[in-house]
Formats: sequence, C-alpha cells, structure tokens
Amino acid sequence: MTSPLDTGTGGPAAGPLLGGHQLPARFSAGTRPLAPAPRSPRRRVGLVLGLVGALGLIAAAGVTQWTANLGYDEAALGVDDALRTVTAQTSQARHATEALTRKTDAGHVILDTGVVPVPVPEEAVAALSTAVADGEGVGAAAEEIIAAERPAPRDKPAWFWELFGATAELTADEESLTQLAGRLESASEDAAVAAHAVEESSLAVVTAAGAAAGAFEAAHVSARNESLIALREAASRASAASTVDETTATMYAALQAAGAQVVATENEEMAEKAGPLQNARLEIEAFARSLAPGVLLDFDWATLVNGAGYNGSMGGYTTWWWDSPGRATIQLSNSVAEQWPAGRSRALVAHEVGHAISVKCQGMYDSSTQDSIEKWATAWAISMGYTDDANGVWAYGYPPQNYIDAAAGCR
Repeated sequence: MTSPLDTGTGGPAAGPLLGGHQLPARFSAGTRPLAPAPRSPRRRVGLVLGLVGALGLIAAAGVTQWTANLGYDEAALGVDDALRTVTAQTSQARHATEALTRKTDAGHVILDTGVVPVPVPEEAVAALSTAVADGEGVGAAAEEIIAAERPAPRDKPAWFWELFGATAELTADEESLTQLAGRLESASEDAAVAAHAVEESSLAVVTAAGAAAGAFEAAHVSARNESLIALREAASRASAASTVDETTATMYAALQAAGAQVVATENEEMAEKAGPLQNARLEIEAFARSLAPGVLLDFDWATLVNGAGYNGSMGGYTTWWWDSPGRATIQLSNSVAEQWPAGRSRALVAHEVGHAISVKCQGMYDSSTQDSIEKWATAWAISMGYTDDANGVWAYGYPPQNYIDAAAGCR
C-alpha cells in the first residue's frame, strides 16, 4: 500500500509542500489570456493592398476625366476654327455669287433686247447666251452650298463616359465643316470664272455694236440729225465699256434703241422725199454732204424757200448750230432739184453748205452781221470752185478777196 504522498512512479516519495498550492500549466478555455495575441502579417498586407487599389482606381478615374475633358476641349477648338473658316468662305462665296448674278442679269438684258438694228456677230451673241446659261447654273449650285446646314452647337457633358462620345461627335462636326469650307471655296472660284465668262462675252457683244455704229450710220445718211447724234453718243459709251453691269446693259439697249430711231427717221425722211424728184433730191443731199464732211446735215424740201422757187428761181436757207457735233439744216426749194445737175443748182447748194460748214470754221470771219455772213458763204462757194452767180454773187454781191482766202482754209 502506498502512501498518500506516493507519486505512483515507483520512485522515492518527494517531501511534502507546505503552506501553498501549484498553479496549472494552462488555464481552462473560458479564461481570458493575460496579453493579446499579435495580428497576422497576411491580414495587414491585404488591408494595405486594398487601400492602394482604391486610391489607384480613384487616380485612374481622375486621369480619365482629365483626358476626356482635354480631348473634348481640343475638339471644340477645332470646331470653332473650322466654323470661322466656313463663315469667311460663306461670305466670299456669297459675294462671288451676287457678283455673278449681277452679270448674268445684265447679260439677260443684252440678250433680251428686242429690236437689234445695229448688227452684232451671231457667234458673239451665241457665246453670250451660253455663258449666261452656264453662269445661272453655277450660281444656283453655289446658292445650295451657301445654304447647306451647319452642325448645331453642342453642350459640354460632365462625365468622361459622356465626354468621349461628345468628342467623337465634335470631331465629325469639324470634318463636316472642313468639307463644307472646301465646297464653298470651290463655289467661289467657279462663280468667279463664270462671271468672267459672262463679262467677256457681254463686252464682246456691246463693243461690237459700238464699233458697228459708224458703218450703220453711213448706211442711213438720210436719218435725222437728232437720231444720228443719239446713235453716236450711245456708240461712244458702248465702245468704252470695260465691265458688265446694269449700266452697261442699259447702254447697249440705248444703242439699239438709237439705231431703231435712225431707221425710223430715215424712213420718214424718205417718205417725205418720195415722188418724181426723189432721186434728184438724194443726189443733191449726197453732193452737199461731200462738200462738208463731218458736218451733220438735215434737208427739208418745199415749193417755196426764202421767197424763191417759182418761175425758175431757186431758194435756200440754212440754220446751223455751233455746238458739237457740228450740224445744220438746209432748206431747198423743189426747183433746185428740178434744175439739177445744172451748174447754177450746184452753186446755190455750195452757198448753203458754206453756211453749214461755219460750225467747223468759227472765228474765221465776222459773223455779227447778216451781210458778212452771206459774203462768207459766197466766198466759200467760190473757194470751192463754184463760180455761177447762183453761188450768192447775184443776191449779195461779190465778196472781198480776204474772205475768199480765209474760206479756202475752211474745209
């Protein structure tokens, strides 16, 4: 039998432990440890990585937002630049198109002139017709381009996912505006070329008519002076035309209207000269014009002029104007034509032309008295070699030699 103090090891028994007790090596499961256990290093790293990742996402979002804003702003600037270019090109295209329209309108007036007595080459008229038609087509096309729709202004979105899409739209707007600017520039160039073609062909017609007026006048010498003067003035303006506009077209129309008046007054004069003495009258008028080149002469015929015309007598009376161009109206009795081409008839006509040509020789004689005026006309007829007394000697006496000498210098 062992003792209570036997350890059961079979060895000698230990001495008794007096006055105390022995603590267990480990407390029970329900007892709190005396000090906290340290955290795991793995858990700390995960936390740090989580924080870093969150910060990275925030930074990435910020960079993306900044990049999206920058890209949008750059695209918006590109649109603004393209729009300014389009605005400038639109103004230029509109100006060019308006100029073309003015020229085609003027060309129409020229082409639509009804009566065209003053001749113009057919090929010139055909060229103008083609140029006007082409110009109207170019103008219509330019108007469509000018009226083309522009991209509408866009509001800037707030977030990057919206900004990227809006930036793409702005890029498309810029490309559209750039293309429109190119079309507008081409429209301006086309309008300028078409306007030049209309102007050149219009000027060809207008100046051709102006150049033809001289031959036209020569073919209608029996027309009245006022219509011939109007023709000359209109032809002068037409010949000097250097651009084509409404004024130029009006000048051309005025030239053709003057030409029509030349024809009308000549027809009236020819009707007045009709009858058995017509040929003699026309020969006398041609003779008188040959004596005073450059002086416009009208002729009126009557049975009695200046108190003469009956019983073989002949009468004449001349009115002249000092203004430019030199012009005069010579009245002759029918008896002058009845006695034509006798020397006395020629001498009387020469005397009257001596009055008419005074417009070219102003200041060469004393024109203050009727006697001096008649002496001058007589002297002029003598200086031209017409010595029959019908030259004025019979009616006014022989002129002084100094008058004859002076008259010889008046041609």
